[in-house]
Amino acid sequence: MYFRPCIDIHDGKVKQIIGKSLTDSSDSFSHGADENFVSRHHAAYYAGLYKNDGLRGGHIILLNPAGSPYYHDDVREAIYALDTYPYGLQIGGGITDENASYFLEHGASHVIVTSYVFRNGLIDFERLKHLTALIGRSHLVLDLSCRKKDGVYYVVTDRWQKFTSTPVTPETLLTLSGYCSEFLIHAVDVEGCVNGIETDLVRMLSSFDQVPLTYAGGISSYEDIETIGRLGQNHFDFTVGSALDLFGGRLSYTHLSRKYGR
Repeated sequence: MYFRPCIDIHDGKVKQIIGKSLTDSSDSFSHGADENFVSRHHAAYYAGLYKNDGLRGGHIILLNPAGSPYYHDDVREAIYALDTYPYGLQIGGGITDENASYFLEHGASHVIVTSYVFRNGLIDFERLKHLTALIGRSHLVLDLSCRKKDGVYYVVTDRWQKFTSTPVTPETLLTLSGYCSEFLIHAVDVEGCVNGIETDLVRMLSSFDQVPLTYAGGISSYEDIETIGRLGQNHFDFTVGSALDLFGGRLSYTHLSRKYGR
């Protein structure tokens, strides 16, 4: 089990937000999503830290939609980070077949994709096969971020606003693992809340160990991390955002990078 660092970018700034507060109407400086932290540092600063500490496989997430004027600001920040730590970071947010190669050519190790491969609430296997053929399975991470409805976790798309009909289960992961090299799974309802993890989700994911998987969402203490390791049987990695001292939280980045770094 390893610590995967993150860089979340919104309106061209490194931020930590409450995930479920993202809406299309929050795409502005004056009516933004609920923020836990706004950094005075550029994304490249964090990329440099992760590079110096040898932390690989962290993810950059662009939180503005691709059609937003702020998406270009997000991309600019992301490119600075990729230039600082080439092939050490993944990137997601608005990734399609039209821009995936661009980010890989600019130093991303992987692209992270959700919405492009889901249409009308279903997995679009033609798109998925096309993207895998275009960039290679080894460069694709599928983000199956999810929310709970009627006791079942379902993949959500479009900045976590739209439910699909695809449940997050070991069977779904097994089916999709032939097309990607990793999974990233945000527990959206606790993302950014620093209120504890989704233990039911962690427990359910523990039976899957076919490809690497990273859990994100709600980590608030070292005990939460230990619980992920215990319930998850050390099968997958974890990300800490708002709870990390780099982003105004209480958990030590130095401690986590030394204890759980590669």
